[in-house]
Amino acid sequence: MHVKRGDQVIVISGNDKGTTGEVLQVDRGADKVLVQGVNIRVKHEKPTQANPQGERVEREFPIHSSNVMLLDPSTGKGTRKRPTA
Repeated sequence: MHVKRGDQVIVISGNDKGTTGEVLQVDRGADKVLVQGVNIRVKHEKPTQANPQGERVEREFPIHSSNVMLLDPSTGKGTRKRPTA
């Protein structure tokens, strides 16, 4: 996989195109990545004894790794090669 946890990436396709964020989690089996602040959905939580009302929680969901590209910090654009620091 071309990205790993902790990398800064830019989304190159989809609804969040142009958004940048940090990779929080990588799923190599499904070829998906979880990016901070990208692909935010509303998840409904069931009522529990601790939270009898239940709630709607906004959280990030995974996107396919082909939709992200490493972010070059010097130019602020996507790059195919790992930037040297």
